[in-house]
Amino acid sequence: GGIIIVDFIDMHRSENRKELYHFLKGELKKDRTKTNALPPTKFGLIQITRQRVRPEMNIKTLEKCPTCDGTGEMKASILLIDDIENVLTYCIKEQNEKKLKLKVHPYVHAYVTKGWFSSIKKSWNKKLGQKIEVLADNSYHLMEFRLFRNNDEEIKI
Repeated sequence: GGIIIVDFIDMHRSENRKELYHFLKGELKKDRTKTNALPPTKFGLIQITRQRVRPEMNIKTLEKCPTCDGTGEMKASILLIDDIENVLTYCIKEQNEKKLKLKVHPYVHAYVTKGWFSSIKKSWNKKLGQKIEVLADNSYHLMEFRLFRNNDEEIKI
């Protein structure tokens, strides 16, 4: 479906243009799909329109990335752990929060909790002087994290 413009500008005789137009109309009648051709303009242009029969094949199947919000750029993942530690430190040292729960993407959870004695979680517990519960949440994107109080009230960061 769509519009086609055919240029017959070098066809000088109007009789030839009319004959061509009538021949074209006759051929277009053979098409199953609804088509229309307009008579040649004074510049020798013929416009042909054809109705779309089949559905669009190039359907947009892309979605906006939730991590970068469609910009194509995101914060370096190596900085995520530093960001989390800074927020934890602020909440515990400045806001006097107790018994925090940290929810993160499962990959981040695995990274933070790996190792029994030397995990990042253990170093946070030691550095901040309290136990931090780290929970995995499949609905979070890779760079997303949230802090909750013991009563599951979210702490706005």
